[in-house]
Order: sequence, then structure tokens, then C-alpha cells
Amino acid sequence: MPASPAHARFLDLAQHVDRCLQPGEDHTLWLQGEESDFVRFNRGRVRQPGTVRQDELTVRLIQGQRHASVDLTLSGEPVEDRDRVEAAVLRLRARLGELPEDPHLLWATEGASFTRIADGAPPDGREIADLVLQEAARDGGVDLVGILVSGGMHTGFASSRGQRCWDQRHSWLLDWSLVHQGDKAVKSTVGGTDWQPELLRARMDQARATLPVLARPARRLQPGAYRAWLSPAALAEVMDLLSWGAFSHRSQEARNTPLLRLLTGEASLDPRLTLVEDVGQGLAPPFTADGFTRPAQVPLIDAGLLVGSLVSPRSSKEYGRPQNGAAADESPTSLSMAPGSLPDADVLRALGTGLYISNLWYLNYSDRAAGRMTGMTRFATTWVEDGEVVAPTEVMRFDETIFHLLGEGLVAIGAEATLLPGTSTYERRATTSARLPGVLVEGMRFTL
Repeated sequence: MPASPAHARFLDLAQHVDRCLQPGEDHTLWLQGEESDFVRFNRGRVRQPGTVRQDELTVRLIQGQRHASVDLTLSGEPVEDRDRVEAAVLRLRARLGELPEDPHLLWATEGASFTRIADGAPPDGREIADLVLQEAARDGGVDLVGILVSGGMHTGFASSRGQRCWDQRHSWLLDWSLVHQGDKAVKSTVGGTDWQPELLRARMDQARATLPVLARPARRLQPGAYRAWLSPAALAEVMDLLSWGAFSHRSQEARNTPLLRLLTGEASLDPRLTLVEDVGQGLAPPFTADGFTRPAQVPLIDAGLLVGSLVSPRSSKEYGRPQNGAAADESPTSLSMAPGSLPDADVLRALGTGLYISNLWYLNYSDRAAGRMTGMTRFATTWVEDGEVVAPTEVMRFDETIFHLLGEGLVAIGAEATLLPGTSTYERRATTSARLPGVLVEGMRFTL
């Protein structure tokens, strides 16, 4: 039985498009939708609540190796949406005759159907917002700024070959900062599929504990190499940049991956490092826009060695490798790093004297072929001496290779991995996530 009105409307549209086809034609439908509540906070108060209900449908018409597609925003009215989709099929049919054959077209002509529906109701956005306001107001209040997103998301795939896939789940995300003054702030992100008030309270307590440090005079450090702890959020920025081609099979074949030196054996990563695309534990749907089922895990790096890649259908056709559920950009959607042995409670002691880096930003490659990247520290980056936080630091720029950060310079890996949901809300809520520990690095290089 359909789990929701959105599911029922999707099945109805798929059946309608089936009836619109002419002999020799196929179709695929890809639906991305959400029912989300948004709350913006500033100075510890609600400034802008809102609700978004949207469904975007990609209709693709296929004739042999020719194909064309169009994106439609659905109204939710069955008759109107059937008319829109039927008109789209007519436009695509007229276009197909003008298009060349696509030698790299691959879609799931024999794919399996799939339905997954999350248990229970979506987290109550009002309840979460009330707790945020309570936490911001206690003990005299703090200047809290951020955004709360909660509610349901759904993804659907259908084809003329009878395949029907549906993924329906809910989640919540609070992306916020506690501001001391000016650019001095403590940033944090927390979220998940189940509402966990105790987790939010714990993260608020951690952020509050750092605020008094920001009131101290900032320390200016000279350019050089420093021992540094990268929090899970800071490491996530490194991984986000690394995902621009590092694990793409196409990039590896073209030799423009930032892990080129690892691919050729010229450099290595630490044998304690293990990375997998972990769709089974992530927030992304377990099937693709081409109708392929995504495996629960795709090993990428094992014991410091490159053991796999993300292969999209087009790369599969071009390079003769089996596709493994990757999207066209071949970037991870649910990257997971195996934790190590350093407990969170012992991080400052293990760091000794050096930098505690809570966040990084503005990352980019300074030498892509060498795996070298640059970026800036952000928010609550602090100077630590003999295991004690001494002062905040002024903004610094680092320039470092991934082979040092996760290779020769890696001292320890945190014992607790943190779920970091994607915070993007461009076009729609992100379904990406990462599960990462922090890392302790010796001799991280800063240029200014």
C-alpha cells in the first residue's frame, strides 16, 4: 500500500506515462520531494519560521540509445500533473529525432523494485525549536544564530519496464553558532533521523563551555608547522574537497584525481585509515536516478590503500567496469571513516601543545595532482598548551597535502565517529551525510 499521498501520486503518474508511450519507447521517472519545516534563529529568538512542500520530477524518454529529459515541479493535483507529464512526453518525443545516439547510456532495464518507509512520524519541529530557545535562554542567555530543518523527505524511481522504487524517511538538523562578538563564535551541527533532546543539550553544553575562551585576547601564530587536532567537522571539510574527484572512477582513469600519487604508488596513506561509501548507514536513498540499487557499502580506502572507486553508469559503459550505484558526479553521498583509539576525553592531553581546530572553510586545491589543498581556520580555533586551552587564535591559512594529513603526519584517530548531515538547502534539503572521527596531526603547515 502507498505510504503517503505523495507515493500514491507518484505511482499514478508512472502508470499514466506507461500509457503515453509509443512502440519502441521507454521512460524513467525520478522524483525528489520534501515536506520540511524551517526555523531561522538570531540572538536566541525565532526570526523566520516557514514550511516547504515540494516535489520535482525528472521525466526521461528513451528510444534505443537516444534519450532526453525534462524537470517538472509538480502541483500535487493529480489531473494537472498528469497533463503536465503527458505534455512533457510529447515535447521529448519531438526532440529525440534530432539527437545523436548516446554510446554511454546505461539504465536499469531489469532493475528490482524497492520500498522503504521510515517508522513513526517526523520529529516535531516545534518541540525542537522550543528546546533550542530554552537552551539559548538559560543562565542569562546566549547569542544563538542558526537554522533548524525538520520533516520528511521522499525519493522515487519508476520505469516503463515495471520498476517501482520508493524511499521515504524523516530527519532533523540544527546548524547553529553561539556568538561571542564580531567573528568570534562557536559553530556546531547536530541532527539525525530520530529526535534526541539529550544529544542537542550535550552539544549546547560543549559550545557554551568554549564561549569564555573566546573572550580572551586572540593569539597570533607565526607561519610554520604545528601539531593540530582536526575535529570531525573540520575533517568533514577536508573530505568534502577530497570528494571532488578523489573517488571518481572517471577521474582515476583520466589521471586527474587528487589521489593520483596513491593510485600510482608514489605516496601512501596511514594503514589505520579506512574509508567506505556507507549508504546503508547514511541518509541517501538506496537507489539511483538510473534505477540501479546501491550497495550498502563500497570500500574506497582500506588500511591506507586505494581499493575501490565510485562507478557511475556512464563510466561503466566507457571503461567496462561494473557500476556500483554512483551518481553522475561520482562523489560520495554517505562517506564513513573507521574510528581509531583516541577517546574524546583524552584529545587535549594527547594534543599537548598545538591547535584545536573546530572548523575549516574556503578549501580548494593548491596543487590537485599532488593532493595539496589550502583553506582557512574558522570560528573557535584555539591554542592549547600542555593540554589546557589557552586562547583563541587569529584566522590562519593552511597549505597541506592529504598524504601528510592522513598519511605520514597522522598521529591518532578519534575513537568516536560523529554523524554530520549535509546542511545544504539549495533547491531542496540535502540527503548527503558523513560519519567521521577527529584526527590528530603532527606538523600541519600554516602559511599565514
